[in-house]
Amino acid sequence: MTDVAEEGAGGRIAPSFWGVAGNPVSHSITPKLFSIIGERLGLRGVSSVSIHANDVAEFFRKTTEMEGDLWISCTSPLKHALSESLGHQEGDGQGGINQIVRSEGVWSSVNTDGDGFMEACRHLGIDPVSSTLKIRGGGSTARSIAHAWSKEGGSICTELGRRALGEGPWSDSIIDSEEADIAIDLDALPGGGKGVDLKAGIQLSISYSEDSSTEDFAVMMVVAQHLEAWKSLFAPEMSADLPTLSEVLAILRETMN
Repeated sequence: MTDVAEEGAGGRIAPSFWGVAGNPVSHSITPKLFSIIGERLGLRGVSSVSIHANDVAEFFRKTTEMEGDLWISCTSPLKHALSESLGHQEGDGQGGINQIVRSEGVWSSVNTDGDGFMEACRHLGIDPVSSTLKIRGGGSTARSIAHAWSKEGGSICTELGRRALGEGPWSDSIIDSEEADIAIDLDALPGGGKGVDLKAGIQLSISYSEDSSTEDFAVMMVVAQHLEAWKSLFAPEMSADLPTLSEVLAILRETMN
C-alpha cells in the first residue's frame, strides 16, 4: 500500500498503517482505539494492523514490507528491545517504549505507560498523594509507573518479582513497608494472566483478555495510555480535539458487548 491516507482536521496527514505489535496481540483493543479516535478526528484511509512479532528482527522485517508511515503501539516482548535498538533515551530509567512512529522513514518513540496508569487512577478517583503503591516487578512498565507515581507525590513499596524495580527517579519515594493502599503485579502474564495477591486495600491489574470489559482497570489504562500517545507522539497538534477517556470508554463499551 502506498501512502495515500487522507488529511484529517487541521490538515494532519494520517499514516498508511496503525495498530499494535508484539506477542500476544490477538486480544488487543488497540486497533479499535485507533479507529475510534481516528474517526473522531476525521483521519481516514488507514489500514489497521496487528503485527505478531517475537523480537525486534521480526518486527522490522514485517514493517519493512509496509510502505508509508506507521503508528504502532508496542507490547511485550518488544518494549525494551525496541528501546535499545532505536537508542530511545529519556533519562528517567524506564528502559522501554510502548509507542512508536515511522514518519518518512524516520523512527520516533515514547513511553506512555506511567502517564496512562495515572490517568486511569484519576478516572477511578485514586489520588497518589498520601497513598502507598506496592509494585511487583521491575520491567519498563513497572519503572514507568513508579516514575509517574512518585512525580505525583505518592509513596512506593516493592515486592520482588522476576526482576527488582531497581533505582531511578522514584528512589526517594520508596519506603520500607508491608502495608499498601494500592498494589499492582506487573509480572502477571499478558492476555489476562492472574497476578499474585499482594494484600493491599485495592489491587489493580493491567493484564486483560478478550473477556475483559471497560470496567476493568487494565482496559482503562490501555485507553488512557493510547490517548497520551496521541497527545505526545501521533498527533500532538490535534490534542485539543481528542475525545476524553470517558468518551472513548463509552464508545468502546458498545463494541465490546
